[in-house]
Amino acid sequence: MSSKPLDYENLNENVKKCQYAVRGELYLRASELQKEGKKIIFTNVGNPHALGQKPLTFPRQVIALCQAPFLLDDPNVGLIFPADTIARAKHYLSMTSGGLGAYSDSRGTPGVRKEVAEFIERRDGYPSDPELIFLTDGASKGVTQILNAIIRGEGDGIIVPVPQYPLYSATISLLGGSLVPYYLEETANWGLDIGNLRQSVNQARGRGITVRAMVIINPGNPTGQCLSEANLKEVINFCYQNNLVLLGDEVYQQNIYQDERPFISARKVLMDMGPPISKELQLVSFHTVSKGYFGECGQRGGYFEMTNLPPKTVEEIYKVASIALSPNVPGQIFMGLMVDPPKPGDISYDRYVRERYSWFLVFVLA
Repeated sequence: MSSKPLDYENLNENVKKCQYAVRGELYLRASELQKEGKKIIFTNVGNPHALGQKPLTFPRQVIALCQAPFLLDDPNVGLIFPADTIARAKHYLSMTSGGLGAYSDSRGTPGVRKEVAEFIERRDGYPSDPELIFLTDGASKGVTQILNAIIRGEGDGIIVPVPQYPLYSATISLLGGSLVPYYLEETANWGLDIGNLRQSVNQARGRGITVRAMVIINPGNPTGQCLSEANLKEVINFCYQNNLVLLGDEVYQQNIYQDERPFISARKVLMDMGPPISKELQLVSFHTVSKGYFGECGQRGGYFEMTNLPPKTVEEIYKVASIALSPNVPGQIFMGLMVDPPKPGDISYDRYVRERYSWFLVFVLA
């Protein structure tokens, strides 16, 4: 009998080359031990709720009302849900056409994208365009969308930090590109050495690889460092001089435990540097509800923001996003709630703040 298309020997070679250690052999062995009754603490991937972090009450209440909008018609709803959660649920339901069970725009709900843009402006001090923000099923999905647009074949290289989160090495392999490593300096608080970057790019070019993009993970994963403003300026200048797209993985920006090295977004530093570089360097930044004090990994809410990408490219990215029709709508609402949380004076504010910082106190006191 002839071999079949989905027999192993006939699979796409990129699938077989792809390695993803956080769900690989070690994880599978741990799962087997768990089935045998052994207690296993899975630290292979950031998964806060699985390790005991409690979900925040406010976003869960809002989502509960959005998922079951008939509760809003119950005359006793105000006895169970605070008035501000009721108002926010009505706010998000008014943005949808058919509730959470209906598709949204392929870029995500316009109202939520506007809330994300306002969050970015508050954070960085520069306006953000909601039309250049795409909501995604977690940051990983956004990273894959952008890498898919960049990588044209094995001759295209993406420069990626080592140590790194293996999403990048796995996705680059799956898409048929070439990973170009650069090594973080442990003795310099896991900072970047521009000389090392130049060496990595030159070596790749010597092998005939066209390096097209650079990834920074800031704050670092798994290294945990925040890149300094001076380091970010060096990176931006390096990308500008070498005609690279800068991909800013900033999903841990709310996991900061010390003030001497705060998180600064790549976009803020780029805008601070002014023209011509602020008008020309192509930057894509990623964020998610999976990390930080939300820790809502299973909700799959994320976004990416594009800076200095031409309109025709944005149209092509939108076209590809449209193949999946829509990012999941509950995840979009979680993103809206993360970037626009309760404010001082709101009924849920005090509880929200207590719960937001409780995970930090547990971490410090443990």
